[in-house]
Amino acid sequence: MIRDFDLDAVMFLVLSAKWTVFLTLGAMLFGGAVGLIVALVRVSENRYLRQAAAGYIGLIQGLPVLVTLFLAFFGIARLGFDLPAVVAATFSMSLFASGYLAEIWRGAIQSVPKPQWEASTSLALSKLQQYRYVIIPQAIRIALPPTVGFLVQLVKNTSIVSILGVVELARAGQILSTATFQPFPVFLSTAALYFVICFPLSRISRRLEVKLDGYGNR
Repeated sequence: MIRDFDLDAVMFLVLSAKWTVFLTLGAMLFGGAVGLIVALVRVSENRYLRQAAAGYIGLIQGLPVLVTLFLAFFGIARLGFDLPAVVAATFSMSLFASGYLAEIWRGAIQSVPKPQWEASTSLALSKLQQYRYVIIPQAIRIALPPTVGFLVQLVKNTSIVSILGVVELARAGQILSTATFQPFPVFLSTAALYFVICFPLSRISRRLEVKLDGYGNR
């Protein structure tokens, strides 16, 4: 049935955007937790743990997101677990995020000046205290811009889960384009909503960067 691209159609896009946001937040939450662990293992003193973490990062970064998505949805189903499309999408996007965030945060941790490591060691701080009070606070300021930059990339990469039938923003645009035969206004509106989501993230990142920079220079 052919329909007009009207206010109801725009609201359909807006409501579908919540799944884009949900997938992004889920991937950042679960992928970030795994990524932090992998990043800390990556800078550990144990050579075998470092190599295992490096292997994990290399594997995740070497796989296309689409392949990870198919493995999560179809591969796990072959093992007898019938995952809903949204769960499989969140799982695969979390894996994708963990590999890249681990490398971003590993670089940030290792970018903390060497005298800071030596000073915290001379204070007889435990390894946990060293990371908590000295290294991590400085690494956050270093990692913030690339992390938010990756977050913007993650928002846009959620469009790939439409292949599983998850009606997020990109899939909603495809449905409306087919129903209205008006692809230009449909995808122009879709692009505008992606911009509304991504642009504030960049602005917030810049403000936080300046704020944290100022705090560090006091």
